[in-house]
Amino acid sequence: MEGTMKGAYLPGNSTVVLKDVPIPKPGHGQVLVKTKSCTICGSDIRAIYREHTGKGAEGYQNVIAGHEPCGQVVEEGPGIRRFKKGSRVIVYHISGCGVCHDCRMGYMISCSSPLRAAYGWQRDGGMAEYMLCDEKDLVELPDSLSYTDGAQVACGFGTVYEAIMKVGVSGNDNVLVVGLGPVGLATAMLCKAMGAGKIFGIEANGFRVDLAKKLDLFDKVLQAAESNVDEIKSLTGGSGVERSFDASASDKGRAAAIRAARQWGKIAFVGEGNTVSFNPSPDIIHPQKSIYGSWVTSIWLMEDLVERLVRWNLHPDILVTHRFPLEKADEAYKLMDRGQCGKVAVCFDSELK
Repeated sequence: MEGTMKGAYLPGNSTVVLKDVPIPKPGHGQVLVKTKSCTICGSDIRAIYREHTGKGAEGYQNVIAGHEPCGQVVEEGPGIRRFKKGSRVIVYHISGCGVCHDCRMGYMISCSSPLRAAYGWQRDGGMAEYMLCDEKDLVELPDSLSYTDGAQVACGFGTVYEAIMKVGVSGNDNVLVVGLGPVGLATAMLCKAMGAGKIFGIEANGFRVDLAKKLDLFDKVLQAAESNVDEIKSLTGGSGVERSFDASASDKGRAAAIRAARQWGKIAFVGEGNTVSFNPSPDIIHPQKSIYGSWVTSIWLMEDLVERLVRWNLHPDILVTHRFPLEKADEAYKLMDRGQCGKVAVCFDSELK
């Protein structure tokens, strides 16, 4: 395919720059994907949009933004084995070396090779009309899921699903989710689908409190306050919850997630950045609690998640409150930065509706 396309770049000063660039040509083992939807992640805002942070392979390297893309294959390079022209695909957003121990387990997110490159960070991402993808980084998108459903699978829902697999959630477990942005809401959606007992939420942002209530994912949503731990214990007969997830990435939020968990409870941290302060003996050691971290997921578990989204009839796109065309990407990033929204998507074609 010949010609040029528009792509969105993030200079690091809270603006978006659209540039005309050549449409890429797929090489061996690669395909050209027509982007249908690309959602905006909180890490895009924190580490690229406001300012460029990180060094070396971890930093943004003046490439087309967007690491949550989904689209359709429109051109095949030589050596393609599975995905063909017309295939609907989700992009696992870390392209690993493929031969290190973590890559061979499917955890390209943990690839330590200098060849590791994240779409939208070290190689061109999905904030463009087309994107070049390695076939090994693709997951099939079933017809029953929209492209905006698929865009949220790898980073947001994948991170949450990985965390849930680590701590385990069933009907035996009451659940607390701290931080009700897109990742926190995804946590509640998946825990509810997996049969969790009661699900409670804590959030400081009034818009997101209202959105959480509107989506009807929680038994109780609490405005963030110093009294939250006592409130959760009161709602659980004085015991606390069996499973607790922090998506707030705040010191107080993480501490609340720890302290609101009951004895032998399990806590998962999925929100990135900042710090946490707690007292090891009374908060963790004596009540025999465990803390887990979850950073994205493996590509094989991501494929499992897609199958289960279909089985459970779950549609991540219900978390999208605003959709923008690529020409208005600047407005999309500004809105996500303000936080007065759910998930924000830059969409193409029918996904704009």
